[in-house]
Amino acid sequence: MAKLEFISKFTDSLTSALTVKILSFFAFTIVLTAIISSQNFFFQNIIENGISKRDIIAQKTLIVEDVKRTEQHKKEVAQKIDPIMAPAEDDFIKGNLQTLQSSIMQIRRKDVDVSVKKEEIGILFDLSDNSKRDFVINYLLKADDNSLHEVFDKSSLILTNILNAGITEKDYEKDNIDTLILNNLVSNVSRRQVSVITALLEQVIVPNLVVDEFATEIARKNAQNSVKPYEVVFQKGDKILFEGEPVTRLKRDALRQAGYNVYELNWQGLAAIYIIVFIATSLFLGFMKFFEKEYLEPRYLSLSAVLAILLATIGVMLPVGFSPYVLPVPVFLMLMSIFTNPRIALVASIMLLSVMVVGYQYNIQFIVTFIMLTIFSVILMSQIKYARRADLIKIGFNISAAGIVIVFSIYLLEKCLIDVDNVLILKDISFIFLNGIVSSIITLGSLPLFESTFKIITSYGLAEFGDHNQKLLKRLQIDAPGTYHHSLMVSNLCEAAAEAIGADPILARVGALYHDVGKLKRPLFFVENQSYFLIENPHNKFTPRISKMIITAHPKDGIEYAKKYHLPQVIQNFILQHHGEGLASYFYNQAVKEEGAENVKEEQFRYAGPKPNTKETAILMIADAVESAVRSLKNPTPEEIEAMINKIIIERLNDGQLSDSPLTLKDIKTIASTFSRILRGMQHNRIKYQENLAEELQKQKINMPVKLIDEDLENKIKQLEGEKKSEETPKTDEGKNA
Repeated sequence: MAKLEFISKFTDSLTSALTVKILSFFAFTIVLTAIISSQNFFFQNIIENGISKRDIIAQKTLIVEDVKRTEQHKKEVAQKIDPIMAPAEDDFIKGNLQTLQSSIMQIRRKDVDVSVKKEEIGILFDLSDNSKRDFVINYLLKADDNSLHEVFDKSSLILTNILNAGITEKDYEKDNIDTLILNNLVSNVSRRQVSVITALLEQVIVPNLVVDEFATEIARKNAQNSVKPYEVVFQKGDKILFEGEPVTRLKRDALRQAGYNVYELNWQGLAAIYIIVFIATSLFLGFMKFFEKEYLEPRYLSLSAVLAILLATIGVMLPVGFSPYVLPVPVFLMLMSIFTNPRIALVASIMLLSVMVVGYQYNIQFIVTFIMLTIFSVILMSQIKYARRADLIKIGFNISAAGIVIVFSIYLLEKCLIDVDNVLILKDISFIFLNGIVSSIITLGSLPLFESTFKIITSYGLAEFGDHNQKLLKRLQIDAPGTYHHSLMVSNLCEAAAEAIGADPILARVGALYHDVGKLKRPLFFVENQSYFLIENPHNKFTPRISKMIITAHPKDGIEYAKKYHLPQVIQNFILQHHGEGLASYFYNQAVKEEGAENVKEEQFRYAGPKPNTKETAILMIADAVESAVRSLKNPTPEEIEAMINKIIIERLNDGQLSDSPLTLKDIKTIASTFSRILRGMQHNRIKYQENLAEELQKQKINMPVKLIDEDLENKIKQLEGEKKSEETPKTDEGKNA
């Protein structure tokens, strides 16, 4: 039993949602790594154990840097740069001299024996030469004050000169302080003073220049950067490698420029590629989680993974050295933009391009070109309205034109530096031109395939369902014309309101067209169709409870029709949610009158739901009720229309029917004003043209441009005026008798 319980828990853990997500993540990263790494076999086909298996000839002029020689030269140049010295605190050294002089003067003034003074002054000096030491001490004690101050002043001046010139550690270590002092002696210094000055300065002088490590390092870096790289040129037709030749770093770099992938297939390389794929995939999912959470669904993620794997596979299948500008990157971008949104497409494209550039070792020109094209394409895709499929072809042409400009500009710059074959430039420009156009055609052709595979309805698919020649809509026109007309009015309201608040106007319009298809099952039980067929209301013969069951069943009946005619889930949501869990108030009130309030519960007369959970379905709930209510008014004024709209919205809010929708109060206010504007236009008054046509035209004639009133119209006006006058002439007695 314990074993069975363990197996059951283990099975449940494998089938849990979190486990499936984790396994899917690792499966995708492993598959993408395997695809990208598979191109490394191309290098194995020409190199074995570091030895070339065949001759490899340059197809274009290659300029390759000899990195090894360049680095060696940079090291030699850096070593020749002397350390940069920075001055230390000179005031500290000068202060030591002042302190020494003050100490000497204090000892001279003491009222003690001369031998004591000599001993104390001797402590201040560290002189190895005893004769010099005795001479200096005797001079400092016996010289008069003027002579001594003169020595002190000259010592300070000499010290200043020495410090200004600078003393390094090397100068100090070489023990050439005496030489420095002698070289900086001022004029009028006697030989006796020289000995004393030298003794004084030897006690205080220390290095005042230290090595500035930071400045020295910068100087060495600048010297290294000034070194021109050693370059080796392979002309077109030259052999990059001979058969049997060892593959050095220089030759590897040349092969990379020639278009060969020079990664060796080993565990280290595989791990590196997997880490890059892992990071790129994690960054993409992180972006989705924080900025586009609504698209973190398996169908959208599966579509993204399939498109990425397809593009990576095409990159692997390209022959070695073939232009990467044929890669259908625009297809990936356009499909991602259509099925998700341009922001997601931009991030996904950049992540995938980064992985492919690293894995396939494409040149920098490739990544620059396609990143710029990606941003350009995202801007174009964000402006498209998905009304016509031909707009995608136009975008393809625009991408091609932009690609030509970018590629040509890059090659124009390269021609200033190296000799680039004109045939190569023409080929790449042709490839990028065809890439944009062919990508748009592939995108158009593959849209239905991806829509059906991943059960994602795009704006193009929605536009097709919005065609009034669709079988289900045609049936609605014939079997339930009143319902069809009502749906048309509601779809106009929904589309305008959705556009006003930033929702999806196409989805709102198409969903509104189909929201009442369930009424096809019993069209004569709905009031809008009864007047068309001129029949009596059949609900007059039923109890309120039976009528309620018939009316509230139309969302469920609509789902049956939706499945039969293969309507996508996103449209089915409109059918189910457009009444939410609202109350069938007419039949509820009838039941209360007939059965008594104590015998009737509101729950018995509510729709099954669910409540609207998107902006578009919430708009439909309001529009459906508003259109029906306003249509029931006879010649309503703008104030009456606005009051009716506000009344219905407040009822839905108080009943909690909009609690699951993401509509804000600002959105609801905008929706109400949009409905009011459109309904006022639908309810405009008509002019009675038959009675006062002549008068109205005559009044307007003076305000009309001359060209708008032709001769035939003037004759008609005169004829009408004549008829009116004849009618107003009093009849004769003969006429009366007649």
